[in-house]
Amino acid sequence: MQKKSIEFISMMFLRGPNIWAYRPVIEAWVDIGELEDFPSNTIPGFYERLSSWLPSLEEHRCSVGERGGFLQRLRQGTWPAHILEHVTLELQNLAGMPGGLGRARETPVRGVYKVIVRAWHEPVTKAALYAARDLVMAAIEDRPFNVQGAIEQLREMTDSLRLGPSTACIVDAADDRDIPTIRLSEDNLVQLGYGASQRRIWTAETDHTSAIAESISSDKDLTKRLLSACGVPVPEGQLVETAQEAWEAAESIGLPVVVKPIDGNHGRGVFTNLMTQSEIETAFAVAVDEGSGVVVERFVRGDEHRLLVVGNRMVAAARGDAATIVGDGVSTVDELIEIQLNSDPRRGRDEDHPLNFIRLDSAAMLELSRQNLAPDSVPVDGRQVLIQRNGNVSIDVTDSVHPSVAATVALAARIVGLDIAGIDLVAEDISQPLQGQRGAIVEVNAGPGLLMHLKPAAGEPRPVGKAIIDHLFPDGEKGHIPIVGISGSKGKTTVAQLVARLLQLDGQYTGLACSNGLFFARRHVQKTDGANWAAGRRVLLNRAVHAAVIENGCRTILGEGLAYDRCRVGVVTNLDQSETFPDYYVNDVEHVAKVLRTQVDVVLPHGVAVLNADDPLVAEMAPLCDGDVIFFGLDAASPFIRQHRDEGGRAVFAHQGQVVLAQGQNETLLTEIDAVPLTRIGQPAFQIQNVLAAAAAGWALGISAELIRAGIETFDVESADPVWENIAVRTLDTLV
Repeated sequence: MQKKSIEFISMMFLRGPNIWAYRPVIEAWVDIGELEDFPSNTIPGFYERLSSWLPSLEEHRCSVGERGGFLQRLRQGTWPAHILEHVTLELQNLAGMPGGLGRARETPVRGVYKVIVRAWHEPVTKAALYAARDLVMAAIEDRPFNVQGAIEQLREMTDSLRLGPSTACIVDAADDRDIPTIRLSEDNLVQLGYGASQRRIWTAETDHTSAIAESISSDKDLTKRLLSACGVPVPEGQLVETAQEAWEAAESIGLPVVVKPIDGNHGRGVFTNLMTQSEIETAFAVAVDEGSGVVVERFVRGDEHRLLVVGNRMVAAARGDAATIVGDGVSTVDELIEIQLNSDPRRGRDEDHPLNFIRLDSAAMLELSRQNLAPDSVPVDGRQVLIQRNGNVSIDVTDSVHPSVAATVALAARIVGLDIAGIDLVAEDISQPLQGQRGAIVEVNAGPGLLMHLKPAAGEPRPVGKAIIDHLFPDGEKGHIPIVGISGSKGKTTVAQLVARLLQLDGQYTGLACSNGLFFARRHVQKTDGANWAAGRRVLLNRAVHAAVIENGCRTILGEGLAYDRCRVGVVTNLDQSETFPDYYVNDVEHVAKVLRTQVDVVLPHGVAVLNADDPLVAEMAPLCDGDVIFFGLDAASPFIRQHRDEGGRAVFAHQGQVVLAQGQNETLLTEIDAVPLTRIGQPAFQIQNVLAAAAAGWALGISAELIRAGIETFDVESADPVWENIAVRTLDTLV
């Protein structure tokens, strides 16, 4: 066959809900050129090459709706844009991002398609699209392609960009509760919720994790003194400054002892079960370099445990086991560690592995020397060799913890002041009270790792992410603030400013992003166009904002997506029959209506869509709303309003010079139209519609009729359009 190609015209990252999905996607415009005349079933060997390179495509159901559906389409004949969609999704799946929406849609231009794929991370999805294009072209042209190499590159990108497992489990739990999340940095700083209802996490630390408590927990001696003062069992110990003082402290406390840094972490420089002066001096020399001081304390017999406390409640517990090898009479200690321990697939260097690789650090070397062994020694066949006394705490024992032990660790977290804490405890039997076995708490840790509870080496995984979310958002809280999204062809800015005015009169600190800029209460903080994703997101990030009003034009929805996941009120003002967007391949009014319906799609189940009953294409969006609907219009006899009222629904309309609020057959006169300054300027009918839409939005928000009346009668008409400045000033003067 002749030389053919697949070319990308452009790629748009739609960061929020859009015409394709509620989740972020990349919309790639693809020109397949002459390949439009060559569906997959006309290319010799193409099916065999692609299915052998990516056998997991068998799992893609496609429109057939069953396993193997996509491969069936491939055999029957489908086009490169559709194939590109599925290959991109599968490459992402193999790189560690499973699932996700995909679409391939024709445009009015022959050979040009829109390919839409779920985008967890924009750089990864773009790279996956390019890799998929190259793979598909290699299969078409019957030339080699390094599939595994492409997957490895994508996997490396994914690993560098995705959240760590501890943070990810909290974010996933938030998603399960429909709590929106915003990643605030390339690290693990995440905002949960919007505006004044938001919380922040950084791994397992929250915005309620006290800096003082964190500092206390990093000082082991101070922590022990505070715990001891409150009756919590801790090992007796002393701070020491020299090796000689360490030995003297050990003699005073009683052998065996533990030597460790006063402020170390991750077990570095910790030596246990020390029996001799030589061992203690060796341990001191290492520990002194790991922290700002050294502590000697009583060795507590038993297994090391990590208990997770969240919001004054123990939610998970794990136990550590000794790491040992068994000699075979041939292999060295080093070799046996690799063969018997580090070959375990649960061990690894990253946070996805519940067990760490075993390395011969100074503590392990001390254990070997006690057994008269070195790394290059060859233990005799059958000899058991201890490498680490706790070779990772990763065996779930949550259900075995004695209630008094659970109460003790919760008390320890409260004493230090941590809302989330990892309590290190040593005991011979966690199912019994500590007192009878001389068990003790040896450390209290801020920002504890969660992987040992999510992926234990043995036992049941624990839903610790859910426990943290339930702590941060009790009683079913969702982290939402009232959000009003406003779309349509005309009047959006005026309606947005009017609704913001109503919310402020209602006593709510309001953020407004609209074409006239970005406003926080009465502060005009950005005077350029704010009807876009970035300005809307700034509103939602602001911790002072109790309510948000965000304008979204068609271009924002098509090119960026919405700044929020769901909204309390979604307004669609109208639909201009002459307005199209050919640069987005949106060439008719019906297609524009599909774009604007995005605003209705994201209304919460307990929310309200405010729709223009004078515009049939807008009014017909009502069944798409998950919540209620309030119609507004100039014609009280509109069939949409009449039927809606007959069904007990709400409507706001103009009748005999009055603005009327109606629910079912009950009517309330809000105000006279002539009393609203905005309706006396410019296009009266159009401005009346804007007032009706704003009044309906205020009603949907639960604002009282008195405040709605005051808001629309005192609205600063100058702010509705700067062009009207002189007229507005004269009008206000006459009102005064």
